Amino acid sequence: MTILPDIEILHRDDRLAAVSKPSGIMVHRTGISTDRVFLADLLRERLGRRIWTVHRLDRATSGVLLVALDRDAAAELGRQFQAAAITKRYLAVVRGWTDDQGGIDKPLRASRNRIQEASTHYRSLARAELSIPVPPHETSRYSLLGVRPLTGRMHQIRRHLNHIAHPIIGDVNHGDRRHNGVFRARFGCHRLLLHARSMTLDHPDGTGPLRLEAGLPRDFAMVTDALGWNADVAIATDDESD
Repeated sequence: MTILPDIEILHRDDRLAAVSKPSGIMVHRTGISTDRVFLADLLRERLGRRIWTVHRLDRATSGVLLVALDRDAAAELGRQFQAAAITKRYLAVVRGWTDDQGGIDKPLRASRNRIQEASTHYRSLARAELSIPVPPHETSRYSLLGVRPLTGRMHQIRRHLNHIAHPIIGDVNHGDRRHNGVFRARFGCHRLLLHARSMTLDHPDGTGPLRLEAGLPRDFAMVTDALGWNADVAIATDDESD
């Protein structure tokens, strides 16, 4: 029997809704997917009406997912995403100690070999060192990052952080299997440590900015606690940095 996840509604009005997407579930069906449960289907059932998905999160990523509840709202939100007018903030746990902050501007290859410009900003919020050797190093180091993608390309954050040699822990496609193994053995963590924690947009009604926030899931917070990081303080520091 399939156990359906409990989906937390973060916001709902007549034009749009936002939920906290769990890690491990796809947003909607694809041509090559073998999954049986999709978040879009669960939301249609939960909300009792048609929805329009206006962006995506990877199956492995948790956090804020926004949907429109009418065609005009979908068009307006799509315009804001296309214009990079929506501010998205993520938390990520990565291998190594990063610079205090930095920007990654690296074009990414998309389908049909199209090259797309892509830009990501990150800020180091906390660091930790474990007495677990991962050759050639005698210890293992990790950073908690606040990440802001300035564009919205497929797997952009994962690919960009791997490009600067700081892959996200738990990333089986773009990560480091040795460090993923450390987190599985030490913390029982089997997920991608990437969380879409907030999103700020202009409401389609023209009533001003709307900020949506998703708290850290328990399995993510368990890791930050074990590493001695106060995630709430780190998030507040990241928000105050702009």
